[in-house]
Order: sequence, then C-alpha cells, then structure tokens
Amino acid sequence: MDDLLSQQAMKIILFAGDARVNCKNALMATEKNDFETAAEEMKVAKTNITAAHKVQTQAIQSEMSEEINVHEHSLLFTHAQDTLMTIYSEINMANHLIKIAKQIDERLSSLEKK
Repeated sequence: MDDLLSQQAMKIILFAGDARVNCKNALMATEKNDFETAAEEMKVAKTNITAAHKVQTQAIQSEMSEEINVHEHSLLFTHAQDTLMTIYSEINMANHLIKIAKQIDERLSSLEKK
C-alpha cells in the first residue's frame, strides 16, 4: 500500500478515535447532569471528527488526481472510513441523547420549584 495512503488512514483512525473518547466523556458527564462538561467534550469531538473527515476528503481528492495508486485496495483505509462513519453516527446519537437528558433535567427542576 502507498505510504501516503497508510498515513492518511492512520490519521483518520486516530482523529476519529479521539472523537469517540470525547463523545464517551460527554455521555459520562451527562449521566452526572454535568451538561457544561458534556458540551465542551462534544465540541472537541466535533473538532476531531471534522479533522478526520478532512483527511478522508484529501485522500479521495488525491486518488482522483492519481497521486495515489488507484488500483490498489487498502483494507486499512477501508477500516479508517468505517471507523469515521461509525463514530460520526455515535456523535450524532450522543448529541440527541444529551439534548433529551438536558430537557428531562430542566423539566424535573421546574417541578421541584413548584
């Protein structure tokens, strides 16, 4: 496999993996009703997943301009793309779960005040 493609695949995996850790940290903070920490972690997760997506886009553009051997299949790059898509979905789900948890917390708080 082309060295450039290997490097790009590893960058995608690392950025996406970091995003997964941030996402998990956000959900753990949400379990403790720490929505400020959750928001901060999700912001970092978005930054990391965006960086992974940019590397993927660069790799695809490189292939289109034939900087990389387009005839060679890369299992590592396929894994990187799968990781990126999976964690992107996890981030989307976490955003919804955090929003729901925050709404429930706000409703419970308003009931306690009455």
